[in-house]
Amino acid sequence: MAVKDEIDCSPYPTTGGTKWLHKVRPCTGDACCVARLRSCGAILVGKSNMHELGATPSGTNPHYGAPRNPYDPNRISGGSSSGSAALVSAGLCPASLGVDGGGSVRMPASLSGVVGFKPTYGRIPQSGVLPLNWTVGMVGILAGTIEDAFIVYAAISGQLRSDETTTLPPKVYFPLLNSTNPISNIKLARYGAWFNDCNEEVRLCCSDALQLLCDHYNWKTVEVTIPEIEVMRQAHYVTIGSECSTSLSSYLENLDRSEMGWDARIVVDIYGAFDSNEYIKAQKLRYRHMQIHNKIFTKAEVIVTPTTGMTAYPISKDALKTGELDYINGAHIIRYQIAGNFLGLPAVTVPVGYDKAGLPIGIQFIGKPWSEPTLMHIALAMQALCITDYRKPKVFYDILDKK
Repeated sequence: MAVKDEIDCSPYPTTGGTKWLHKVRPCTGDACCVARLRSCGAILVGKSNMHELGATPSGTNPHYGAPRNPYDPNRISGGSSSGSAALVSAGLCPASLGVDGGGSVRMPASLSGVVGFKPTYGRIPQSGVLPLNWTVGMVGILAGTIEDAFIVYAAISGQLRSDETTTLPPKVYFPLLNSTNPISNIKLARYGAWFNDCNEEVRLCCSDALQLLCDHYNWKTVEVTIPEIEVMRQAHYVTIGSECSTSLSSYLENLDRSEMGWDARIVVDIYGAFDSNEYIKAQKLRYRHMQIHNKIFTKAEVIVTPTTGMTAYPISKDALKTGELDYINGAHIIRYQIAGNFLGLPAVTVPVGYDKAGLPIGIQFIGKPWSEPTLMHIALAMQALCITDYRKPKVFYDILDKK
């Protein structure tokens, strides 16, 4: 396995994709999730590259290189857990750890043709993870299959003994996964206007996959409305930006800004412009949207969407040198990610097809808090219907091939 460079994994430095952070915040031991993997016998092959400070969903990094998409090395693998996605997609390891603060596990998983799983906020201890966004960021898993993601989830989930929270998460349940006899009577919520707000190839592929899922297992779709999606997106940006700016403030005061990529400099400046009043308003909106989603979950087990609004786009030459802020493409990629982070909901993406260029497309299932067993069943059922059509990428290494 590999570990995103936002998670402490001794003896490697934790850079957060920067040239400087590991110098002022040295890694002194393993993160809790890494220690749990080691205790299960996982072989940790090293750290995976990421977008500097997780700044954008492209995953390019001017300091350590751009992780290439194994389906087309001239395109992004997605961010910010870009290296973790590319490693799994290329067959170099069956699973890797990422961190998901704004879709940073699910987006690269979808763009690179692998499974991406973000558990409920609080299910996996954040000890030893860079505290860039402490109320929206979450350790997540990228894997070749749902089964592999589930094995890693079982290994790293559960609270620390030292946790002293007033509200304890429910007990962890590990379902007996069976793709030939999944759970019955599932209802999948779909907001049509939102679901269809993507490019045509993604829309058709995900619509066909959803129809296939319902027809095969006799499940039902429920049409719902999710109001103020754009407002929720803005509130999430205020939240993640304010928390990142606060977390880094003591380091940034004395930092030579030439050590940062151009994109990271701009993002840090934007994040630092939010004030406390805006942050408080964002938290009020957070509570409101949690109530909206809770009502939807009384009608359906999950909300279903495309994972990204487009497939992987080309890497520009400038981005290789300076980093990249592409807010047009970025908006398409991040369109369906926000609820999972802003509201702490569990979510999983499963590959369901390809566009005309052979680039992967994923479908996303978002569940209510602590519904990981149900999400796993639904995702496995989807995978079972699509897995025979999965294609290996152009760049692929069969690590079991003895030749």
